[in-house]
Amino acid sequence: MLSGFTKFILGFFLAIAVLVGSGVAVALYFINRTGVPPAKPVFSNDSPSVKAQAPKGTERGGGKPTLTPETQAQSSPTPTSTPTESPKATPSPKPLPSGAYRGRVSWAEGLSLRSQPNQEAEKIGGVGFNQKIIILEESGDKAWQKIRLEGTEQEGWVKAGNTEKVEGQ
Repeated sequence: MLSGFTKFILGFFLAIAVLVGSGVAVALYFINRTGVPPAKPVFSNDSPSVKAQAPKGTERGGGKPTLTPETQAQSSPTPTSTPTESPKATPSPKPLPSGAYRGRVSWAEGLSLRSQPNQEAEKIGGVGFNQKIIILEESGDKAWQKIRLEGTEQEGWVKAGNTEKVEGQ
C-alpha cells in the first residue's frame, strides 16, 4: 500500500514539474520573440539612396543583419568594368512661394504626411528624419504645417514642432 501511494505522489510531482517546465519554456520563447525590435520599414516614397543602402532580403524582418558597404563589397564579386554614370545637370531650385522657407525634419522617427491638418486625416505618405522640406504655411491654430518634399511636388500636412528651419540654403 505504501509503495503504491509513494508512486502516486512521485508521479504527481513529476507531472507538475513537466507542466511547469514546459510553461516556462513557452513563456521564455514568447518573451524573447517580443524583445527583438522590428526592422525599419522601407516606404515606396523613400529616396533612392535609402533603398540602395539596404541589401536584398534585409528590408523586412528576417533577422538577418544589415551589411555595411564595406562588408557588402567584400562579399560581392567585383565586376571587370564598372559603368560610369553620365553627369546630370542639377535642376535649379524653384523660387520659394511667399512666406515659405526651407527646413528639415527633426523628429527621429520621421513624420506622417496627411492630406488635411488633423490627426484623423488620410495618410498620404511619410517624411524621413533629416529629410529636406519646404514649409509652405501653418494652420490657423499653429498646430500643423503644410510642407512640400524638396525635389518633388508632393505636399501634405505634418504636426508642427517636428521640423526646424534651415538657414543659408
